[in-house]
This record gives sequence, structure tokens and C-alpha cells, in this order.
Amino acid sequence: MSDRRMVGTCVKSVLPRFLSFKPSAKMAPNAARGGVKAGSTMAGPRNAEPKCYSLSCDHLTRLSQPIRETLSRTAYTPPEGATVSIKSFLESLLPQETPHSNHVAGDEDSKERFRKEIRDFCLCCAALASAEGKDSPTVYWITKDLIFTAKSAFHELSKAISLESERELFVELLPEVLPGVKGVIKESSIDTEQEEIVPASAEVPVAHAIVAAHQFRWLVFQVGYPNLGKLCPLVIPCALTALDHWSPEVKEQGMLSFIHIGNNMNAAELSWYEEAILDACCRNIPANDELWHRVVEVSVLLLTCTQRMNPRSFWFGRMLSEMLAHLEHQPFNKERRIAWLTFIEPVFDAMGLFILAHFRRIFALFFQWMHADDDKTVILVLERLHTIIKLTWIRKSPYIERLVDELVLLYKESAVRKSHEVIRLHILQLLMLIQKCQESQFETAWSKHKNDPDIETLTSSFTNQSSEIV
Repeated sequence: MSDRRMVGTCVKSVLPRFLSFKPSAKMAPNAARGGVKAGSTMAGPRNAEPKCYSLSCDHLTRLSQPIRETLSRTAYTPPEGATVSIKSFLESLLPQETPHSNHVAGDEDSKERFRKEIRDFCLCCAALASAEGKDSPTVYWITKDLIFTAKSAFHELSKAISLESERELFVELLPEVLPGVKGVIKESSIDTEQEEIVPASAEVPVAHAIVAAHQFRWLVFQVGYPNLGKLCPLVIPCALTALDHWSPEVKEQGMLSFIHIGNNMNAAELSWYEEAILDACCRNIPANDELWHRVVEVSVLLLTCTQRMNPRSFWFGRMLSEMLAHLEHQPFNKERRIAWLTFIEPVFDAMGLFILAHFRRIFALFFQWMHADDDKTVILVLERLHTIIKLTWIRKSPYIERLVDELVLLYKESAVRKSHEVIRLHILQLLMLIQKCQESQFETAWSKHKNDPDIETLTSSFTNQSSEIV
């Protein structure tokens, strides 16, 4: 089975419902349509067209010339099995090489052709600029010179149309280009109406969707708070479309976009689409291991952004259950557990006492991971344990005795570990915290170990340390 078919088969079982999503009544009218038309915002149609359309044809040609020349001398070898040339595709987005006369006043067809040239030019620059720091097989060939030239073009464009900053250019540009970007991504996505897992349009190469996803992610990154929230009905549906795509590379760009969205929109703006967003995150949790750290990062961020004030929310239980199930399937997968332990802290903080409902599964994993071969996992487990105990006081938990036993065992094992000093300090702090929370249960559990000659240093430190826990 090909990689593409394997990914498609996996994704079909986790496709988000947002493709048929109907927003709730609390959504604004534009949000209910799942997007906005070019030239409109959340508040409705704009009275004036974007300033970038005031650029002359000759000026656009001059702006594109450095990019055309740099592209022409850039070496490009299509990835093995590729059916299209991304270099040729990007060159096709540049305006005609031979300058032509400006559009005739009143000639709407001519005006629209020129507007499309401007939009295509901006998309070409966005695709080139998006390659910075990326090792994607689709954009890896884009050189630093091309990236610099593309960014310079945006700078020159904003100056040419008398905008105060490039940020202002991107705010007005997004409504013009993102509907088309979303369409390209969607055209090569999975058609859920078909019994077979096939692209919705066989005529649209997946490489074009990957380029569109990179364009989308880079353009969204150029707009921050509070301007991004004003484009919420346009940006979030496009991000959801990328997150739903069967290609891991497109999906990852959607996740990166959502991380930026979560950091640059407030809870009220995100709440318009919160059910669709959180459902998409949950359904992407069983993604392949390469995307697991992205899935956890974006899921934790969006969950806490939208549900922080409601620890009873159904979404906390569902998200945590999905993650724990995935971890239980491969508990010894080092990269998977480290990513989860690194990002999950805000969920624990937001849930508070409601973590108790998941104690059985959490402690079962923690007791295994406390003795993992790598120090990073062990330290992360001890840090997360400290958080859980502080939030819940472990409520006369049956896990107290087992936890004390495992901590003592880990203390002995840590003698041969590189990070033994850090690990032993965490163990001491945890033991003191458990004693403060549940003194009687702790004393019963500790009585088995306090005379153990192998932990004399721990016993001495524990006796001498103050019971004050920071």
C-alpha cells in the first residue's frame, strides 16, 4: 500500500466533522457561512478596495523582476515521484514578463485580471518566504536569496502603495488571497462522500495543496493580535481545512497556524468555532508519530484557551482520554511521552480537582515512566506529579503507598544516572509535599523505608528539611 493510501486510510477514521459543521446560533452571520468573500471583513463589506490594487502594472512588473531572475538561476530537482514542478508553478504566479498597458478605466474584466496578477504575485512571495527554516521536500530547494528577495518585495510593495507598515499590507491582503488558498487545499482533500479514499479532485496535485498550506501559515503568521481576531471567520475555516487534509505536511501547517491563532485571538473570538476546532484536535490525536508533538501542543493550547474557565467542560475529559489512550498504546515510545509530558501542564492546571477522574490511567503510566532509561522523562514525570499533588492533595488516594514506594526505588536507581542530583531533589520535594497533604497515609507508607540503609541521605535530608513546600 502506498504512503498516501496508508495516510488516507488512517485519516478517514478521524476526519473532523467541521466539513459539514453548522455554527451555533451565537455565531456572527459571516461565521455561519464558514468564511468571508474577498474584500469583506467580520463587520461586513469594505467601502474601499485594498490599496495594493492601486499599484501600476509597470510597478508590479518591476517588483517581480528580481524574483523572476533569482528563481531562474535557482537549481531545482523535483522530489522522486513528483508529477509537477513547484518551481514552474511559482514562476507561473508572477505577472507577465513583458509590461503591458494599465487596465482601462471602467473595464471590469481588465481590472480583475490585474487584481489576480497582484494576488498571484503576493502568493508567490508568500510561498518563497515560507521556506525559511523548513526542510520540507516541497520547499527545501528555495534558497536564502529567494527568501530574502520575496520578503523585500513585500516591503517594497507596502512602500509603493503608501502603507505605514507591512503589517497593514497583510491585514488587507488576507481577505483577498485566503479564499483561493483554502480552495486549493480543499480540492485535493479527501472526498468523504466517496466509499473509496480518493482526493476530492484528482486534477489538483497534492504538491499544490502543500504550497497553499505553507502560504497560508506564513501569511497568518504576519498578522497578530488584535487584527487576527477581526479575520476570524476567514482564517479559522481555512486552518480547519488544512488540519483535515490527508497529507501530513498540509496537516502540520494547519497545526502551526492554529498555534499562532491560539496565541493571537482571545477566547471570545475562538468560541465562535470552538466545537469544530476541539473536535478536529481530538480526531487528529491518533496522527502519526511525526505529528504527535504538534497535535499535543495545539490541542493543549486551544483547549485551555477556550475552556479554561470551565473545568467541568466535556472537552477536558474527551481530550485527556484520547491522549491517554494513544499513550497507553505505546507507553515506551520516548518521543511520544516526552512531548505529552512537556505540553500537558496547562491542562492539569485548568482541570484542578477534576484530574481525579483520570488518576488510574495517569498513575499507571507515571509508575512505568518513573523508571524510564532517559533522565528527561523521569524529571518531567516528577514535575507533573508535583503539579497533580498540589492541585488535588491526592484525596486519600490508594496510590499514596505505591507512589512512596516508587519514589524510594527511583531514589536508589538514580545513583547511576547523570541527572541524579536533580532527580533526588524532586523526590525529596515530592515526599515532603505528600506528607503535608496526607500525613497519616504518608507515615504508614514511609515507615517501611525510613530505616533502609540505602537511603540514609534521603532520610537525613527529609528529617532536616522544613515541611514548607514552595
